[in-house]
Amino acid sequence: MGDYAAETGAHKQKVKKSGIKYTLYKQRQLLLMLLPTLAVLTIFTYKPVLGWIIAFKDYRVGQNLADAEWIGLDTFKEFFIDSSDAMDVLRNTLVMNISALIINLFCALVFSILLNEIRHKFSKSVVQTLSLFPFFISWVIGYSLLVIFFSVNSGLLNMLLVEYKFLENGINILGDAKYSWVLTMFVNLWKSLGYNSIIFLAAIAGIDTQQYEAAEIDGAGRFAKIRHITVPSIMPTLVVLIILNSGMLLNSNFEQFYLLTNPTNITTMEVFDMYIYKFGLKLAKFPYATAVSIVKTIVSIIMLIIVNMLCKKLANRSLF
Repeated sequence: MGDYAAETGAHKQKVKKSGIKYTLYKQRQLLLMLLPTLAVLTIFTYKPVLGWIIAFKDYRVGQNLADAEWIGLDTFKEFFIDSSDAMDVLRNTLVMNISALIINLFCALVFSILLNEIRHKFSKSVVQTLSLFPFFISWVIGYSLLVIFFSVNSGLLNMLLVEYKFLENGINILGDAKYSWVLTMFVNLWKSLGYNSIIFLAAIAGIDTQQYEAAEIDGAGRFAKIRHITVPSIMPTLVVLIILNSGMLLNSNFEQFYLLTNPTNITTMEVFDMYIYKFGLKLAKFPYATAVSIVKTIVSIIMLIIVNMLCKKLANRSLF
């Protein structure tokens, strides 16, 4: 009887220690370390959501928000019905960001696999460093390099093409609208290839080497091991990256588009972030800019949920 009581008490104590209160107490130091991050996230991400009410009021600069006239969904109607900008902005944003997502992840996947096959450690380190270096270059310097290479009259590429009679006049790569999407995708790939490859290299490093040893015993060559071991093993990482990036498909790098956009290519370069900046800060139409921002946020959430559901159904992997 005494042994039974002792076992019951030990079991209750074990259950008590495994409760959520005990877990929070045990990890209190880690939770305290998270407080600064949560505070920054709350102040700069969640608190501004309260300002969405501006989209439903006829607010002007210097006016008390409480005194502004309630206009309901008029700003949303202006964006979707009265204006022809909605489809153009959505098209530009989705085409460039979806293309960049596919190209960047695919190229980073291939690059990381090829880099992993390099046996000379010094050469591997040099290639990885050179590929990662553009990630740390600011967009201002990056745009300066683009001007040096692709400027119509003084760009190195155009000067060579004209000098050797391949062209009569230089190509306006930075200004012509028909080149803007390709230019944006190229610059995005140049900036992100090294960073994205690090994620895939980390996934490759986690693969059990015994799988490769067993494949060698069975007579598998390099390509067979890549196809049957490496690629399937890093697919979960690829799926997670696709899901995470799908929620940011309507988010564009403002600095990049601010530098690359000009009056001659604005028809293909105007994305949501530039559109909100133009009407919000330049034209001071805060209700309209806020309404467009709300649309952008809602569509991003919907896209994240849809992509997560598709990945869960097709690849049996999801975030939630």
